[in-house]
Amino acid sequence: MDAADAMAYLFSPQGRVDPYPAYERLRAHGPVVEIAPGLYVATGYAAIDEVLRDPRYEVTHEELTQHPVAGWAESPAVASLTGSMLRANPPDHGRMRQLVAGAFTPRRVAAMRDVVTAQATALVAEMARRGRDGATLDVMDEFAYPLPIGVICALLGVPEADREAFRGWTVDFAAVLEPEISDAELAVADRGAVALRDYFRDLVEARRRAPADDLTTALVQAHDAEAGRLTGDELLANLVILLAAGFETTTNLLGNGLVVLLRHPRHAAALRDDPALAGEYVEELLRIDSPVQVTSRKATVPVTPGGVPVPAGGRVLLLLGAGNRDPERFAEPSRFDPTRPHNQPLSFGGGPHYCLGAALARLEAQVAFPLLLRELPGLALAGEPRHRTRLTLRGYATLPVTVDADQHHRVVVPVPAGERGTPTGAGSGTP
Repeated sequence: MDAADAMAYLFSPQGRVDPYPAYERLRAHGPVVEIAPGLYVATGYAAIDEVLRDPRYEVTHEELTQHPVAGWAESPAVASLTGSMLRANPPDHGRMRQLVAGAFTPRRVAAMRDVVTAQATALVAEMARRGRDGATLDVMDEFAYPLPIGVICALLGVPEADREAFRGWTVDFAAVLEPEISDAELAVADRGAVALRDYFRDLVEARRRAPADDLTTALVQAHDAEAGRLTGDELLANLVILLAAGFETTTNLLGNGLVVLLRHPRHAAALRDDPALAGEYVEELLRIDSPVQVTSRKATVPVTPGGVPVPAGGRVLLLLGAGNRDPERFAEPSRFDPTRPHNQPLSFGGGPHYCLGAALARLEAQVAFPLLLRELPGLALAGEPRHRTRLTLRGYATLPVTVDADQHHRVVVPVPAGERGTPTGAGSGTP
């Protein structure tokens, strides 16, 4: 299969649900390959890491698809994306990021552990109550969505009563992050963006009238205190992105990671018995099935990532999920092994755009997984989880489980072929 055909398969519904076979087909052509004039794809860990950190690249506002989408330039979703720090380049990127970074310092994140633990404990207790008679529960509904939403909304100062609506709006809006999007998908993303911007416009006005100890108030005050620090459009765009990035990625980490653990019960048992292992477990869960699979950069001058000449203006699609399974970087990369040494997944990016909320996402996962395994010892898959047909933000639409160990209607979901093998280290084994 040539590189263009492999990319076509990757963007198909089947490829989006399971991108890893397409990654290997692309990898066969080298760590970086040109798939269309001026458009390149990177699958190699070293090449992706190089591009992420090299100041000769910038984030791009352009579509990566070869098929232009009607209304792209006028899209509210695109405006929310390009007006935020996520798609800003120097000097605007540093100016906006500095205003937000104070909320995500190591000290502030560490101080949130008690808040995260309290929210996670309450959610797990409710799961135990609802599932005590053998009822099938959806982890995405019961835990993986509510925990990150609760945490990021607490940071932003969103009232608890308003949080439920955010799930649908943000899932719709996140379609704009896909490397290829249809007219219909962009229309859905626009509806989500409009709803989010309208909500935050009202919240901004509320915080002007009554300031609070939250990130929204801090950004409003930065906007109002000094002209040029943050425009009105940037204020709204960054609130939208902070919400979307603040829970979508962590939701996917929790869902993807739990499935891996439930398919590797000996590893799950080791983590249940020793929560101190959570740090290395979370790194391997990030690597084996990254919640963020794709990002992109544009070269500002001629460059040679992975030894491949890319002209100025060339766009490079960085397949983070492929880099995380690069055999040149990780031995037996398709095998789940939380004892893997020197494990540094690309899942949160790198360089100036390294995810601001990475430490908070890690904290939530490090709290959540041992808690779920300890408090729900009968936790088991109750059917085949169903992925969303999204490539950039990889996660499950549904994740059915039971929590009552005495129930006998549970099904055994096999480990995918790419994740089989004999893991090493304490508590190793396969299902």
